[in-house]
Amino acid sequence: MASDFSFIVDGRVDHARAGVFSTPHGSIETPAFMPVGTLANVKMLTPEELRDLGARMVLANTYHLYLRPGAEVVRELGGLHAFMRWPGPILTDSGGFQVFSLSRINRIHDDGVVFQSHIDGSRHHFTPESVIDVQRALGADVIMAFDECPPGDADRASVARANRRTLAWLERCARRFRATNTEQAPAQALFPVLQGGVFQDLRRACAVDARGIADWHGFGIGGLSVGENKEDMWRILELLDGELPDSRPRYLMGVGYPDDLLEAIARGCDLFDCVAPTRNARHGTAWTSREGQVNMKGARFRTDTDPLDPACTCYTCRRFDRAYLRHLLVAGEGLAQRLISIHNLSFLVQLASEARRRIIDGSFPMWRAEWLLRYRRARAKR
Repeated sequence: MASDFSFIVDGRVDHARAGVFSTPHGSIETPAFMPVGTLANVKMLTPEELRDLGARMVLANTYHLYLRPGAEVVRELGGLHAFMRWPGPILTDSGGFQVFSLSRINRIHDDGVVFQSHIDGSRHHFTPESVIDVQRALGADVIMAFDECPPGDADRASVARANRRTLAWLERCARRFRATNTEQAPAQALFPVLQGGVFQDLRRACAVDARGIADWHGFGIGGLSVGENKEDMWRILELLDGELPDSRPRYLMGVGYPDDLLEAIARGCDLFDCVAPTRNARHGTAWTSREGQVNMKGARFRTDTDPLDPACTCYTCRRFDRAYLRHLLVAGEGLAQRLISIHNLSFLVQLASEARRRIIDGSFPMWRAEWLLRYRRARAKR
């Protein structure tokens, strides 16, 4: 099934890359932002709305779908693509981050993690092998290896211990993935998750050791945007840019604020996801090209008949003005959350698309610098 996946770099400026990641359910032009559909849906949006705003690949979450409705239920219903009515590529994360952040952990050990469901308190056991089995049942195009993600402020000894366990689990994930790679199995690519915190030698060692385990179709970069300083994140991405092969996509996990997106693209990352666009929208916060991040509940928008972002071509900005959006928000109408979610997701999808265009025509460095300066100045004025 290796031939079902490929990555071609067709443009480059310094460390930024423009590429095409091909999967059995379609190709994704990179850099690309992937909306998060934790429970097999991107909150409040239909699959058609996602396609219309330009999304080409979405995420779903192994931990949540394992607990409800159950991976075998999804398999019986035709797999995630049929279940959620999304025809394009899908990525499932391993559930490791959620196990460590949402659940009451009973025990972490070398065989896996024993935890209690955040839904009903029931007891479960995740192992590298079981996580691969669950993701086989879900049937996403790209699946992630099980890893231990230490918090951003973890000390060196804790991070080193998590690295050792992550690499041991990665070997077991790879063995299980090969053993279940039958004619009946869906065509899938397995990505490792690289850990190491903010410690450069641990990050380098994790990348080197992971490369030695298999010829992966891509790499996940985990353990960033979890509380560390932004400068540390950029330093680690610059390090990994020199350690990872150019011929494979790099997925920076959980990063999706506009300025972070451009900073990471400049350091060689290709794929991104984050719940921030829809989470912010549910609180009335929108991203704009000229004013940065704005709270649409503000009284200054009460009679403002401009689009949310005059430079945006999304459905929300084509059809509605700021005064109406503010009215919906203060009145508690759910339509406001849907409309701002459409805009925020479109904003990130189109930002990544514009970055790709700028990489290809060579103007990315100057455009990025000007965009970030304008965005940060707007943020500083608030």
